[in-house]
Amino acid sequence: MNIDEARVLLKENGQSHVLNFHDQLDASRQQSLLRQIAELDFSSIRRMWAMLKSTSGEDENFPQSQPTPPDVMQLTDEQREAASAAGDKVLSKAEVGVLLVAGGQGSRLGYDGPKGAFSVGPISGASLFYFHARKVLSLSRRYGVHIPLYIMTSELNDAATRSHFEQHAFFGLDPQDVIFFTQNMWPALDPAGRIMMDRPDHIFMSPDGHGGTLSALHRRGCLDDMERRGISTIFYLQVDNPLVEIADPAFVGVHAEQQADFSVKLCTKRAAREGMGVVVERDGHYEMVEYSEFDKPENHCLTALNQSGELIFKFGSVAIHIFSYEFLKQEALRDMPLHIAHKKIPVCNAHGETLIPTEPNGFKFEKFIFDVLPDAGKVVNLAFERADEFSPVKNADGDDSPATCRRDLQLKWLRWLQAQGVTAELNFEGLPLLPIEIDPAYALNADDLKERGFLLRDFSAPPVYDASVK
Repeated sequence: MNIDEARVLLKENGQSHVLNFHDQLDASRQQSLLRQIAELDFSSIRRMWAMLKSTSGEDENFPQSQPTPPDVMQLTDEQREAASAAGDKVLSKAEVGVLLVAGGQGSRLGYDGPKGAFSVGPISGASLFYFHARKVLSLSRRYGVHIPLYIMTSELNDAATRSHFEQHAFFGLDPQDVIFFTQNMWPALDPAGRIMMDRPDHIFMSPDGHGGTLSALHRRGCLDDMERRGISTIFYLQVDNPLVEIADPAFVGVHAEQQADFSVKLCTKRAAREGMGVVVERDGHYEMVEYSEFDKPENHCLTALNQSGELIFKFGSVAIHIFSYEFLKQEALRDMPLHIAHKKIPVCNAHGETLIPTEPNGFKFEKFIFDVLPDAGKVVNLAFERADEFSPVKNADGDDSPATCRRDLQLKWLRWLQAQGVTAELNFEGLPLLPIEIDPAYALNADDLKERGFLLRDFSAPPVYDASVK
């Protein structure tokens, strides 16, 4: 894009101010700004401005009817065995891909780098990426297929994420099966609907939310890659939860048997206002209500208790999903609902100086992946045990911190060992005195340990079993 084309485009969209400092910039910074302008999605920006102007704060009318609890499947042992057999068939035909959302930084954890590179291994110090990649490797070996791992990064961490995988030899995966793609970025708007500049040569940009995964898959060619590979089923997860059982055969099997468009794993919430979305049924379809929207009048029932003192809407979503490829492809071409947030955004003043505000001064916009739920013809909600699959790293300390994640990883591995007759001396927290860590490429569950002939019976004195698989 040249300067004349940029001027015309910006004028047509009421954003001519973006070039206010152009003539004062050197050639390199002029080109950098023009590249940003060329990548702006003005169709979405117009939607943002329309949303900002609306008195409701939403670009679409929010349903006013009261929601009802969804149907949630809770598998018996017999049903799980049958579902796992069905899932085995799908996995063995090389029809499953894994989609990992990893665009965030570890700044909240005091870590300067991609969140996925943050260390959580209780003994090895291995990263979040390690645990996810080694699970994909284990599944690929088990079924004798190549399971592609699609990793959505952001402009902030793409290079560092790729470097992390290269430095660790892709954790044993074939590099051809690890596909990186960047998330789309959106500008912020000021209260007048003007694109916000944080420097004379730079538009302030932020990721367009996990819902932007769909359009990014399309724009970066990943949907085409899935089609070439014959992928029918896409397992979706977020990077901060190393306990997730990636492409769990029972979950894959239920999704396949039900011929679902979108399947969701749900667990029992710890509290009414825990930071989880809640799947509800409303007006004949399923939708997800984000916890930040519980205070809307139509959602007050989501924190209500029944006569037994239990939550009526007791299940929460932890961003473990399965999509059918055809549904994913369909939704990638549609406009998704927008969500708005009033934020403090660095801004360039009339003198070209960057000011850091002390109060919210602009608006960011995001898309949420679960907003495709109402479009799904068939939805499966499957309950799972929280202790087995959910312990994210979100906070530096307290709940959902590195400490609680490492604890829950070890407790899960301890249960596997105890299932094989292992005894362990425990401390006051119920953790083994000798730390435990099991490489997912060695074992994905207790049955894997049994199949490998794991015979250790006394875990109170010997050193930790080295389950590393190179």
